[in-house]
Amino acid sequence: MDVAAHPGLGSEEARRLLREVGPNALATEKRSRWWRTLLDVLREPMVLLLVACAGAYVAFGQPSEAALLGASVLLVVGISLLQEGKTERALQALQDLSSPMASVRRDGRAVRIRSAEVVPGDVLLLAEGDRVTADAVLVSATELRVNESLLTGESTPVGKRAVPAPIALEAPGEAPTPFVYASTLVVGGRGEAIVGVTGARTEVGRIGRALDTISLVRSPLREQLSGLVRAVALVAAACCVGMLLVYGLGRADWLGGLLAGLTLAISLVPEEFPVVVTIFLALGAYRMARRNVLARRMAALETLGAATVLCADKTGTLTENRMRVVEGTTALAGAPGNAADPAELRETAVLACPRESFDPMDQATVEYGREALGASPPPALLEYPLSSELPVMAFARAKEGRSFVAAKGAPEAVAHLSGWNHDQRRALDAQVRELAERGLRVLAVARAELGQGVPPERLRGLPFRMLGLLAYADPLRTGVADAVAECRRAGVRVMLITGDHPSTALAIARAAGIDAGRLLTGAQLESLADGELQAALADTRVFARVAPLQKLRLVETLQAMGEVVAMTGDGVNDAPALRAANIGVAMGGRGTDVAREAADLIVLDDDFVSIVGAIRAGRRVYANLQKSIGFVLAVHVPIAGMAMLPVLLGWPMLLTPVHIVLLELIIDPACSIAFEMEPADPAIMDRPPRSPKARLMDRRQVLGSLLEGLAVFAVVALGFWIGLHKHGGMGDARTLAFSGLLFGSLGLIVASRAQSTGLWRSLRVPNPAFWAVLGGASLVLALMLLLPPLRTLFRLTPLHADDVAISAGLTAALVAALVLTGRIAGRPRARAPAPTS
Repeated sequence: MDVAAHPGLGSEEARRLLREVGPNALATEKRSRWWRTLLDVLREPMVLLLVACAGAYVAFGQPSEAALLGASVLLVVGISLLQEGKTERALQALQDLSSPMASVRRDGRAVRIRSAEVVPGDVLLLAEGDRVTADAVLVSATELRVNESLLTGESTPVGKRAVPAPIALEAPGEAPTPFVYASTLVVGGRGEAIVGVTGARTEVGRIGRALDTISLVRSPLREQLSGLVRAVALVAAACCVGMLLVYGLGRADWLGGLLAGLTLAISLVPEEFPVVVTIFLALGAYRMARRNVLARRMAALETLGAATVLCADKTGTLTENRMRVVEGTTALAGAPGNAADPAELRETAVLACPRESFDPMDQATVEYGREALGASPPPALLEYPLSSELPVMAFARAKEGRSFVAAKGAPEAVAHLSGWNHDQRRALDAQVRELAERGLRVLAVARAELGQGVPPERLRGLPFRMLGLLAYADPLRTGVADAVAECRRAGVRVMLITGDHPSTALAIARAAGIDAGRLLTGAQLESLADGELQAALADTRVFARVAPLQKLRLVETLQAMGEVVAMTGDGVNDAPALRAANIGVAMGGRGTDVAREAADLIVLDDDFVSIVGAIRAGRRVYANLQKSIGFVLAVHVPIAGMAMLPVLLGWPMLLTPVHIVLLELIIDPACSIAFEMEPADPAIMDRPPRSPKARLMDRRQVLGSLLEGLAVFAVVALGFWIGLHKHGGMGDARTLAFSGLLFGSLGLIVASRAQSTGLWRSLRVPNPAFWAVLGGASLVLALMLLLPPLRTLFRLTPLHADDVAISAGLTAALVAALVLTGRIAGRPRARAPAPTS
């Protein structure tokens, strides 16, 4: 490519190239098609059973029952489609943070065009504050400096130079180079560059393509629930066939047997699981979004609660990705004279900066010395730009008729300008080295009084007097140290993985409270075999000078060790590791499109503290989900029992599919919301993460839920027997049994909430959904009993006053027994102490 002076492309040639190479944009993930989501929902066992039951009712000539079942299918489908669309729209709203426009030379003149229209061969016109829109080679550069932190992880700007001869593009981060890269930011100077590649062929796009080779990790909860639903569905199918044979062979009623078998299958299949998970994750995602964490993939919420390792990038994640003066000193080692006035140091430092600058060092300096300066700085008479030969920036200014030069730059260069001898400079070097070992970047400030003289063209030979040193740091975000401490209490190891210098990484780790006892660099990682790396990861928390593929290797090695890994980051260099991690957490404010596309969660305020809040929310979601799943298992026992018992005893069907669908579509989702709104245990972050191999419900929990269900079944069966013998009619018995099932389900909720806190205290814990469920279920039952059309549809009869007393007494006795046995059997066991991070 010819990098000599270039007049720019012609408009026709640019349009031709745009057609040939395509727009200058990164390929994003295709949005999910609504019909694919629809097909997934229609393949669910419960939906298939409901459709089969609706068909059976049509065959029986009962269109009202068939219509009710069809409406339930539409309800399940509607919920799934709604949640899928909501997630996609939320991601689309966060799409592009980079500059949408670019300055180029076309037809010999400068024009502004959309960045997507930039093509190879275009001449980019770069100025301070511009976002580079494509990978390009500089053909001219005047003190050009570029922030490449989104590619390299280094927050320090990189100097750039132009080249007069053809040259090939190289990797970023090797300053000074003649190359600029898409998504980087010009923070100083100006330049012109000829575009080499655009879109997915850029350095950003190359890293983005690496994401396609990484397989996604499926949520453990999804795996468990899918397996459980499949297993129960097989059992339900077997029971359905058995019921069909009992009816067909014993009563010669094959159609009735089909309906009875489908009824039993519906009562057994835990079709609430998809609904419960959807509700829990959707509402959890909604609450997290209100706290500035967007769940791009909602299943990450429950996985996040199991995270054992949190890999954090430094730049823009733990730190603010902006420089700040953290120390200014006039006590100089080896200084030949008296110490300067600190106010003079601050004032001169500001006067050594341009009036307007995007350079983070200049911005930090101005912020540091603004109060000492007071008024606006006098205009510059002459600028002495930074150069590779003399790394010092200076400005000649005049105040009250007297001119002076304010300079700042590398300490050794400023000491040389100030006339310090070798021994003095060596003493200063030791002081500077001590600051650098703390992860600080150091500049020296000097001032030369010129009196009424005219500022010369060169700095050398001026009577400079060094005033002091300024130490800069990319500061730790507020609250990070507390968040790391909370992770330690929760048994989550925090690891710092950065492309920065080891001394900087160690300093940030210490400030954040991360164990900095051992550090590994990217070069050391490269020399370690997989087994050696696993051994090193056991006691290493800080990693520096790490390349993007090395971050990916670290994540995959941790996963091979059985860890559940959460990876945070905002730069393009973080994207492969974000995609490979169990939970990828991208920064939404400073992050790139590639990082956001790769991540499961997006932190909208770029605050590391919000990530810890997401972990807390994930644990709460999982704990409440356990309660809800336990309830679902328990409530299916009496429903299935009452669907089977009359058939086995030779009686008419007690419960039809209409009764069971009403119970499960009204009670179960509503009760799931009540469990979802349960407040988190105050000690939820004071216990270690659950094992990634642990099942959602262990044998003890499953057995406890089944026993609770059997207790409800016994009470409902007793009520059914009382109604059958007291009134002698199937309608009265069905009404008592149906009422018992409804109130027994509510009793299960009350008992579950009371197991850890006691009955009366649990009733005082604020949970509006619980009271809404209690009142709503009672209202539904009242309408079914009082309105003749509904009473006829569900084949019920009005409850007598003594029936109400019987039902209330049985429910109270059931709740008391469940609370008592639950408190004894469900007392929390001692937990192991959380490991240190």
